Amino acid sequence: MIYVEELLEKYRKTQTESKATKLTFKNVGDKDVYNITAPFTLDGQVIIAGRVESREDEHSEIILFTEAEENTWVPIETGIRLSLQDPFFTKIDNTIILGGVEVNFLPTGQAKWRTVFYRLETCHSAVKIFAGPWGMKDLRLKQLNDGKILVLTRPQGTKGGRGKIGAVVIEDLTSLSIEIIENATLLANQFTDSEWGGANEIHQIETSIWVLGHIAKFDEKNDRHYYAMAFELDLANFAMKNAKIIAERKDFAAGPAKRPDLVDIVFSGGIVVKDQKAVIYAGISDANAQKLEIENPFR
Repeated sequence: MIYVEELLEKYRKTQTESKATKLTFKNVGDKDVYNITAPFTLDGQVIIAGRVESREDEHSEIILFTEAEENTWVPIETGIRLSLQDPFFTKIDNTIILGGVEVNFLPTGQAKWRTVFYRLETCHSAVKIFAGPWGMKDLRLKQLNDGKILVLTRPQGTKGGRGKIGAVVIEDLTSLSIEIIENATLLANQFTDSEWGGANEIHQIETSIWVLGHIAKFDEKNDRHYYAMAFELDLANFAMKNAKIIAERKDFAAGPAKRPDLVDIVFSGGIVVKDQKAVIYAGISDANAQKLEIENPFR
């Protein structure tokens, strides 16, 4: 099993220099933009999808942004807007698949959620193609080099406790089902029952599969602590290996937090790797978005 404190201690001993940059999002009124994706290309434009919401609540929209000037992003005019949280993307059969978390707020004050996927035909057109089981965030897809699709799951409750990662490989998108997701094998060598985590993005580098994710815990005050992590996926044995923390809140620039218990939050939405360096795109403290240049963690 892996433990936050052990990974954090190792990270702080071996940490190399990093460079954080705040991202500015205009034309969203007084709302915050956070938990962003890495940039991707659609309709010939470079796009970031971001979670947009008021500081006082969690009623969110996913909005597509394009870069107006360096590190300043504006909504695409008449671009799609989806009533979802925590966007992510993948590419399957050369088509962008955008996902997010659908949340239903109940009269009791509680909420229920699930992960949903849309096919983006253009920046202005999205077609819903699948909805995961209720109670599951952090459902991720990746088309592998052989054309098959790796599915990473994140059950909670009886099977997953506070949140563990499962995996299954399917032939194609038409094979994806609630049953397959719920029966996915939990990875060995992962989170303890008192901590939790999930996958944010999957990368295949030659024959290796690496996952950008997060690992989290509560402290004695019930405050949340989220760290960006990476691990190599051993598909033959359905296990994590080479798990490591790759960024923490203090690596980023100062900024606001949504609530006092969410100050120490890094939600790693995506990563762009180029040679020896990489750039993490992340939501910070559930209130702002930044990017962080680090050493390539996928090795």
